[in-house]
Amino acid sequence: MNNISKKRIIKIVGRSFGLISFLMIASCDPDETQRVATFDNLVMQDEFDTEGAPNRALWTYDIGTGPSNDGWGNNELQYYTDRTENVTVENGYLLLTAKEESFSGSSYTSARITSQGLFEQAYGRFEARIRVPYGKGYWPAFWLLGNDCAQNVWPQCGEIDIMEHLGDQPTTIFGSAHGPGFSAGDAITKEYVLANDRFDTGFHVFGIEWAPDYINYYVDDVLYQQITKEDVLEETNGRGEWVFDHPFYIILNVAIGGNLAGAPNAETVFPQTMLVDYVRVYQK
Repeated sequence: MNNISKKRIIKIVGRSFGLISFLMIASCDPDETQRVATFDNLVMQDEFDTEGAPNRALWTYDIGTGPSNDGWGNNELQYYTDRTENVTVENGYLLLTAKEESFSGSSYTSARITSQGLFEQAYGRFEARIRVPYGKGYWPAFWLLGNDCAQNVWPQCGEIDIMEHLGDQPTTIFGSAHGPGFSAGDAITKEYVLANDRFDTGFHVFGIEWAPDYINYYVDDVLYQQITKEDVLEETNGRGEWVFDHPFYIILNVAIGGNLAGAPNAETVFPQTMLVDYVRVYQK
């Protein structure tokens, strides 16, 4: 193989729509060759330069605590709203704000916007420039979900997590992929750790370059992970299925609590905001 060849298991909790377990971590040696594609045809962008609600031609809202009222499958603690207190565009940024307040049976509110039914694409470069909040219990994310989940129940529809962050680990983000045979706690994933910097004190660009047979993960200009069809088969002993061959849509959200992040503690500050400078999508 010409890409990721060394694997190790570490004890960490994984995102799904739900479960927790051990994650399979893929590590790259510096001398391993990774295929890098260039996607330069800009096909979707939101620079968040119009004040008020997010662009209705690109974004809609997920409201509430999930279809089964179970904290979106992760026992999350927030109630997602479309109120300006939780989601708005100001001064050239999208603001997704989490608040500690009693609302519709929940102790926190936040926001989750999605391009479902408005912008969906297979392959290309998906990127966003983001500053995340800080503190125990915060769980912001920038991710993609297959547009066929209504017909092919997750994880058959596929999930690509471009960036997830735990607020009490300010130097670390992780990127993951979920599909049949490698979902939930068995997702293929890898951490990226900043040296002498934090993700909550400045903006960073999080992106993937996605082709028919691989997904490359980036922070700023650093390629830190590649997942291929071959990796999926190797990681799952041949049981996994590559389902990243159809359009996906974009999700941006700030969750509070849940299986992965854990509940806020006495030091967690509310309200706090995830700021998004832009979202851009390219084709080759």
